[in-house]
Amino acid sequence: MNMLKKIQNWGDHHHPKWLDYFRILLGLILIWKGIDFYINMQAFSNLMRGAFLGTAISISLLAHLIILMHIIGGMAIALGTYTRLFCLINLPILIGAVFFVNISGGIFKPYSEFWFSVSVLIGLVCFAIEGNGILSVDREKIYPGEAL
Repeated sequence: MNMLKKIQNWGDHHHPKWLDYFRILLGLILIWKGIDFYINMQAFSNLMRGAFLGTAISISLLAHLIILMHIIGGMAIALGTYTRLFCLINLPILIGAVFFVNISGGIFKPYSEFWFSVSVLIGLVCFAIEGNGILSVDREKIYPGEAL
């Protein structure tokens, strides 16, 4: 627990302002992917049926959970509230997307989403460590003498 507090403290005190724009972009990308996932839910259902993963109820539940976490998590990350929490919640979803969905589709195919998913995964790990930043709803007070 002490190590987690040290990482959180370091992230709070070493956060450049330009990094907040990337956090906002990451949140908007998650919202976009959640909506895109909702529009193309049939492709996910076909993929899960092909993998023989559970029943139709569990597939539907998993799909709706992914959509919900992407949209709500994306909004929270873009606004800068509970950033670390929603980054950690979205990490298993992106790990599954990178290692189980995108690798099987071919890494070097034209228009492969593998590298895009890897970039989003790296962004989630980065902001799970860095936290909210200056341009956020949950911005903590900056004390005199503290660097921005």
